Amino acid sequence: MIEVKDLWKSFGGNTVLAGVSLTVSDGETITILGKSGSGKTVLLKNIVGLMKPDRGSVLIDGIEVNRARGKTLYSLRKNMGFVFQWSALFDSMTVYENVALPLLEAKFPQDEIKRLVDEALEMVEMGGTQRLYPAELSGGMRKRVGVARAIVSKPRYLFYDEPTTGLDPVTADTICDLISDLDKKLGVTSVVVTHDMHLATKVSDRIVLLSDGIIAWEGKPNEALDSGNEAISDFLRATSLHIQGRSA
Repeated sequence: MIEVKDLWKSFGGNTVLAGVSLTVSDGETITILGKSGSGKTVLLKNIVGLMKPDRGSVLIDGIEVNRARGKTLYSLRKNMGFVFQWSALFDSMTVYENVALPLLEAKFPQDEIKRLVDEALEMVEMGGTQRLYPAELSGGMRKRVGVARAIVSKPRYLFYDEPTTGLDPVTADTICDLISDLDKKLGVTSVVVTHDMHLATKVSDRIVLLSDGIIAWEGKPNEALDSGNEAISDFLRATSLHIQGRSA
């Protein structure tokens, strides 16, 4: 499980996280919602160890992430898969080479790398694209390749940073379906960071709303509309107005 305990983080006197505490149970998919600047990506980076908190701690399987070193840190990261906001594929490398990167770093045998890469690409419905380059792919296809790279080493934890950003509504919906399907097939624990309420509703067991550096609301997706909580109501209203503005 993932445990976030009284997490604080500031930048230049600006407090971004102000004592966030959160538990993600084994096998759960949780979505961290929030407007731009709410601290959701900072929280995610602290959870995976890409950033250190000013105060507080993050534990994964009982191990404090920011204090882990050597083999302990390697063991933690081996069990993590990360899907970046803009896919973060290397343009000079083929789809196969991009997906194979975590396995090459872990020094897997070549025949095992091929089997796992092919298997991961099939799982995201990108079989047969191994020789293509990122420039030859649509935005949705690049996102799927990014997901394939995240799952290729069969991690226990998957982390998604704004997985539907930059995608049209139809493609974004297919990514929602993909995340939901993979969670069920792989039995992983997932943390999704987004401002996309549709994504949150579709994939989450539980939603957490960050506002002004704290958790302003949390609950099941079907509880958001009728919660009576001002913070989630304001977020839903703003999201609805944004969608209407785009379609006008």
